[in-house]
Amino acid sequence: MDRVYNFAAGPSTMPLEALETAAREMTSYGTTGMSVMEMSHRSKM
Repeated sequence: MDRVYNFAAGPSTMPLEALETAAREMTSYGTTGMSVMEMSHRSKM
């Protein structure tokens, strides 16, 4: 798949490495055993 570059104002294209990291952390963030979707935004992690 070719990456598309967005030069418009607002959200821009994120580096593929950042997207791959986010995808991995959707199921387990670091050593917490929790998904980023399950943890509180107020937690220390």
